[in-house]
Amino acid sequence: MIRALLFSAAVVASTSGLAENKGGYPSLWDHADPTLQQQLVDIVSQLGYNGAIKEKQLAIALVDIRDLYQPRVAALNGDTMMYAASLPKLAILLGAFVKIREEPSALDPDIRESLTQMIRYSSNQHATRMLNWVGRDRLLAILQSSEFDLYDEEGAGGLWVGKAYGKAPAYQRDPLHNLSHGATPMQVARLYYLLETGQVADEALTAQMKEMLGNPGIHHKFVKGLADYPDAKIYRKSGSWRQWHADSALIEAHDTRYIVVALAENVDGGQWLSRIIKPIHELMVSLK
Repeated sequence: MIRALLFSAAVVASTSGLAENKGGYPSLWDHADPTLQQQLVDIVSQLGYNGAIKEKQLAIALVDIRDLYQPRVAALNGDTMMYAASLPKLAILLGAFVKIREEPSALDPDIRESLTQMIRYSSNQHATRMLNWVGRDRLLAILQSSEFDLYDEEGAGGLWVGKAYGKAPAYQRDPLHNLSHGATPMQVARLYYLLETGQVADEALTAQMKEMLGNPGIHHKFVKGLADYPDAKIYRKSGSWRQWHADSALIEAHDTRYIVVALAENVDGGQWLSRIIKPIHELMVSLK
């Protein structure tokens, strides 16, 4: 069954998704918040990015998760799938922990170091190693499984890894958009939500995944934009290649907790993401 999440603003694309969440947690697809939506529209307009939204050169998802049982969702082009460079290394992390939860002893110091290098410093060498460790076909099966539904071939697509991180050609491009490494903002936001609500792994393994996502080793985009907010704790994965720029994060600051994902296709896209995160963060910490 396909659900559509429609937002009121004309510049906003619909999103679609599949599975019900486990543990009594709701589906993000059913929690569009008109107030948060308008606030996101206002931020983008004030920054002068309406044209980029209209041309689908910029796509954003924002989820307030202060109450995990009552998430509040806003998105602009939320189901637009774009080339996402290294951001889909998140999918490899997911696949690795699906394997680890089945065989906990597999998370030895060597595997832990490779996963950390892949996420924190975006190592292509370690990403390819972990992709092969999980299994290329196995990873795509996990992404499309009924448990996660992070890629929907009957909808807008989603999170996809069809190429090792290196010079080798793609081995399986996504069937909808022909991308080797792709993502939609909403599906990436869903992955963070599934992680935070314990739907990926148990509490101990979830903490280890977050440790790998924390303490970013590359200081650009969201991390650069939040440099003036030392209380913000960032769990993130970004990606850049040529004119494509992406960032994604779970951000915590005192009582504030939210997920933000942005993808851009523009040579200045990295700067866009650094600018966007500032007013978004100020909005989220101001919410009551």
